[in-house]
Amino acid sequence: MLEAPAPTTGDEPGLIGGTPPTCAPKKFESRSTPWHDPALTRAMVAAMTVGAVPGSEVVLETSRLLLRPWRVAEAVIQHELWTERDPRVPPHSRIDADGHPTVAELESSIRTNQLWSSGLLAIERKASRDVIGYCGLVDSERGSAGELELAFELLRRVQRQGYATEASLAVLEWARSSGYERLWATVWDWNTASRRVLAKVGFTENERKEVDAVHGTNLFTTRRL
Repeated sequence: MLEAPAPTTGDEPGLIGGTPPTCAPKKFESRSTPWHDPALTRAMVAAMTVGAVPGSEVVLETSRLLLRPWRVAEAVIQHELWTERDPRVPPHSRIDADGHPTVAELESSIRTNQLWSSGLLAIERKASRDVIGYCGLVDSERGSAGELELAFELLRRVQRQGYATEASLAVLEWARSSGYERLWATVWDWNTASRRVLAKVGFTENERKEVDAVHGTNLFTTRRL
């Protein structure tokens, strides 16, 4: 279990990173290309959660936070994250017109370990024992071979308290000590809070961008460990 110091201040993000982890079972489709083998993600998760049983193991610890697998009862938190997302976020990452994903669908995805196996961990506050979002690493198929993507998202009511920075630093330290040489992250150009967090933990924006006429420009950032 790794420990990292808590930052004294911070601006907190909404959704950042690749495909959101808090989604209905149909979202978890296995994909493989010559550059992205699902075995990479499985190996990474196995290392982060060695000996863990979903809902019973703390993976990373900081002065204020515990990062661990999600529990079924916490699907309501995932649903809250979905409902809070900025309307500029693409529709596939927001609650649809029919109300999907529902809490029941999110419960199912946790129960079948689909969220846990993605490498994104629930963030629990030690003092109040409540879950406030997620942080972790994913292989989203858009980076270079062997490079994972940092992703995080916090509830609006706990933003601007440095939690995203604190959780991200713990994940970065785990990645460094595990032998990873570089990580990357994506962020919408209008998401200034998330851009500040990424800058605080050492990510730099590069020339790669994905422009969407409706939702904005997705910026790519990298960090050497």
